[in-house]
Amino acid sequence: MPKIVFLPHSTLCPEGAVVEATEGESILDVALRNGIEIEHACEMSCACTTCHCVVREGFDSLEESTELEDDMLDKAWGLEAESRLSCQAKVTDEDLVVEIPKYSINHAREH
Repeated sequence: MPKIVFLPHSTLCPEGAVVEATEGESILDVALRNGIEIEHACEMSCACTTCHCVVREGFDSLEESTELEDDMLDKAWGLEAESRLSCQAKVTDEDLVVEIPKYSINHAREH
């Protein structure tokens, strides 16, 4: 069973986390199931960038992103070559190391 290492994030998982995943499950689903509340303003429909993550290890094991995901990622804060929308990136049989960026863009969120 593959594992995902979530690197420490100041508010979502200050200590970091190592969790088990199931092949075919999205990174976001794994995070939410394990109490890591990554924002997902569009309810996982690939219509925002609030669930942006950076896959530090295992990136090449993921299916390629779609054109729609790439278009959305172009709007993400802190975009990197290994950036993905966690709602779209499906776990395969390889372990992943994932970093949740410090900021996300959510214009609809109330403060």
